[in-house]
Amino acid sequence: MTRIIQSLADMTAHRNRELLDLALAEALMDVVAPQKVVFVLTIHQDGETRWLERACYERGQQPVLVDPMWAQFQSLEQADRHPLRQACLRAMAVQHQVPGAQGDTYVTMFPLSADGGVEGVLEIHTTEPMPSQTLQLVNSMQRVYHNMHALLDYSERDSLTNLLNRKSFDDTFFKALGERSLGTDPSVDEQVHALPVPLERRLAPGGEGYWLGMLDIDHFKHVNDTFGHLIGDEVLLLVARLLRHGFRFHDRLYRFGGEEFVVLMRCPDADSAMAVFERFRRSMESFAFPQVGRITVSIGVTRLQRSDTPAVALDRADQAVYAAKSSGRNQVIDHAELVRKGQASDVHKTGDIELF
Repeated sequence: MTRIIQSLADMTAHRNRELLDLALAEALMDVVAPQKVVFVLTIHQDGETRWLERACYERGQQPVLVDPMWAQFQSLEQADRHPLRQACLRAMAVQHQVPGAQGDTYVTMFPLSADGGVEGVLEIHTTEPMPSQTLQLVNSMQRVYHNMHALLDYSERDSLTNLLNRKSFDDTFFKALGERSLGTDPSVDEQVHALPVPLERRLAPGGEGYWLGMLDIDHFKHVNDTFGHLIGDEVLLLVARLLRHGFRFHDRLYRFGGEEFVVLMRCPDADSAMAVFERFRRSMESFAFPQVGRITVSIGVTRLQRSDTPAVALDRADQAVYAAKSSGRNQVIDHAELVRKGQASDVHKTGDIELF
């Protein structure tokens, strides 16, 4: 009993989703002693549901974490070799699979639930069938895990739109720049020895990098003044819905407050990034907002650089938004283009120091 309580205490100490996944896997390894634990999430993208094997902890091996921002998703519809996972999702109930060949393990799958429905599967491999008492224990540990995720959602998400908030931006920003650490617990960081794409490739010269877009709703004060704040809130909710529809699962969507939104995404080049933001601008322009009608958005875009801090990158994007507003609104402007035209300087500020 003491061991179980200690494992739960360790799990609830984390404030990072990746570390929370590892903590639950470690707790299961310690308490249940399986051969392997796998976290499998379902991702809804491009009209298709896909698998993402987010974390895997195999006995005698270092744990493996998959960064969703670089993961390659496996098609759910084509994953015929995983019928048990699909059955677990459909039934929202524990599923069992006996060994099919010598050396195979028993597999028990638990639906991972979140507010709004099932979001994945917890897959546990054991050498013997899992007894009912152990099944109940795993279910209880899973409930603690679910409650911790709910608390993280509460602290990391905007209460109105349910997009990520400003507080959660910095951590993802530094991970995009190639920072190794996943949190403040070095003992856990050292265990994370494998990612699907090396972090140093994130901002490699000429390679696929990260782009930051700042989106500001045009004349939003007029909406609030004319139609009231309830209608203004409805507009913000609809903009958040358009953002979710217009960007991919692994793109990070934030509401920074008021009518300001931020997107952090990976893209191969400037043309591709600008095309994505231009597509969203057009979708905003063509959407019929109830009572309000037509609403547009001004967007500033910048590519992340290794020397960036969040404040520096956001300042460049903000300059581009200001240029878009000043030149007629309802457009997308790349900060690099402003620099090429001599309309902005490529200055990086760190504290009181300016780096050219």
